Amino acid sequence: MRPLVTPERPIDLAPVSPATLEPTPPAGAISGAPQPPPPLVPLSPPAVLAELQKSIGASVVGSAKVVRLFSVALTAGGHVLLEGVPGLAKTYLVRSFARCLALSFKRIQFTPDMLPSDVIGAVVIDPRSRGFEFRPGPIFGNVILADEINRASPKVQSALLEAMQERQVTVEGRSYPLPNPFIVIATENPIEQEGTYPLPEAELDRFLFRILLSYPDEAEELEILKSRSEVGDLYPEHPVVGPDDLLRYQALARAVFASDELLQYIAGIVRASRVEPRVLFGGSPRAAVQFLNASKASALFAGRSHLVPDDIKELAFHVLNHRLVLHPEALAQQIASGRGTTEDLLRAVLTTLLEQVEVPR
Repeated sequence: MRPLVTPERPIDLAPVSPATLEPTPPAGAISGAPQPPPPLVPLSPPAVLAELQKSIGASVVGSAKVVRLFSVALTAGGHVLLEGVPGLAKTYLVRSFARCLALSFKRIQFTPDMLPSDVIGAVVIDPRSRGFEFRPGPIFGNVILADEINRASPKVQSALLEAMQERQVTVEGRSYPLPNPFIVIATENPIEQEGTYPLPEAELDRFLFRILLSYPDEAEELEILKSRSEVGDLYPEHPVVGPDDLLRYQALARAVFASDELLQYIAGIVRASRVEPRVLFGGSPRAAVQFLNASKASALFAGRSHLVPDDIKELAFHVLNHRLVLHPEALAQQIASGRGTTEDLLRAVLTTLLEQVEVPR
């Protein structure tokens, strides 16, 4: 087992020669017959990220930034809330990401009539043994797509809290561990209100990132039309990385070195959010811990064994935008003045926080 990284022992990020990535056809293979996927070749974290972005980018235009955030969240042990209007390929993007991982994938389509047992499972009677047994629900997977999560009732949403925080579910007084790695990627539509239930703050705080998707620009939309005019959905054919490598990346990310000055920088940003006049409630201590974990994972995918301020500043908006409760008066003034939306106010607030907190040298 490779030893963990210390400041004196940098991470081995040597790239793999492209020649080693070419699969060798098996002896006696029949031409044209379906072949099993080639064996996964261990890659460095930056090389894996590049392969993920290339593979998913072939079918999802403009996905590179989101794929990076997905990879950071998975390596940091966090979850992602993907928010955007209908038609932005949110579900398609998550499916494509899951197919690039040699992990189990489960999709849960949330509806108002769902029950908690539809998500976590239930104890049922086995007709053969006439005894009780636990039947796992779809939450028992590595990558969970919680589609339209805000359509589920508060009772169903609360069933996810233990799974997302403690990586287990409890049924009839007995706890069942979830697979590892484990990530929940939830989607929601911010403009539709009928038949939806806003996510409570306690659940929002369980998400590492909230990624706000916007419409593509003109060039990206034209590329979408060109690439999708003749064919349907195109998913990646083979996985890029497997569970063993992901677990190794998680251990390497935890060992990324963060100086006391950078720890103070993260704490300073989170603490400043609590005293900002336009914010009613700021980031929690959990937010600061997850902020640190995500920054370390980001440094790992950048090919470094130590943290730098840019790792922190790059993720600040995605980590904090769903954790800040804006003051009603500030929000009302923003809307009445016509200066922008709630998202614009959040960006302005977080820009102010980054300007106020001194950056370590």
